[in-house]
Amino acid sequence: MNADELMLARRQKDDFFKRHPQSPLTPEQQTVFNGLRYYDPNPALDLIVTVEPINDGKPVPIQTTTGDVRQYQRHGRFTFTVDGQQVALTIYEADYGFFLPFVDAGAGTETYPAGRYLEPEFLGDNRFHVDFNQAYNPFCAYNDAWSCPITPAENRLAVHVRAGEMLPEGSWVAGG
Repeated sequence: MNADELMLARRQKDDFFKRHPQSPLTPEQQTVFNGLRYYDPNPALDLIVTVEPINDGKPVPIQTTTGDVRQYQRHGRFTFTVDGQQVALTIYEADYGFFLPFVDAGAGTETYPAGRYLEPEFLGDNRFHVDFNQAYNPFCAYNDAWSCPITPAENRLAVHVRAGEMLPEGSWVAGG
């Protein structure tokens, strides 16, 4: 997605949060919502990656923010470079498709502490389009009524991934 398309998608998401009845925000939050915060587009974090398949067939239980447990399968692991540092993440598979939760070094200060999410696009031949500019906060970042998977330890990075959605701020944030 180029920068213009990305900025349009972000404006549309803000409009959805502000006006749509299926917004993750409560009606009270919607009245004072003033937009999500994002990092500037970072083309260096719009990647085509090749995963090393993980075919162990073992379900991975992932706890949610409300204490429930959801089952996933590890699909594969890939490496990439952020600010000159090589790191690795696991892509999971669920009933609805591929899922990439991750936590970076900015968790709690710049990004949501429980992690951000991506739905990587499968390109075939163990390749995926992973655009961290599209990384988003789970709905539980906005209010406690939502149940969201907590990022597994294997997807917690010691580097900053300065792309995508940032930690929400403002009077509209639950508890904010």
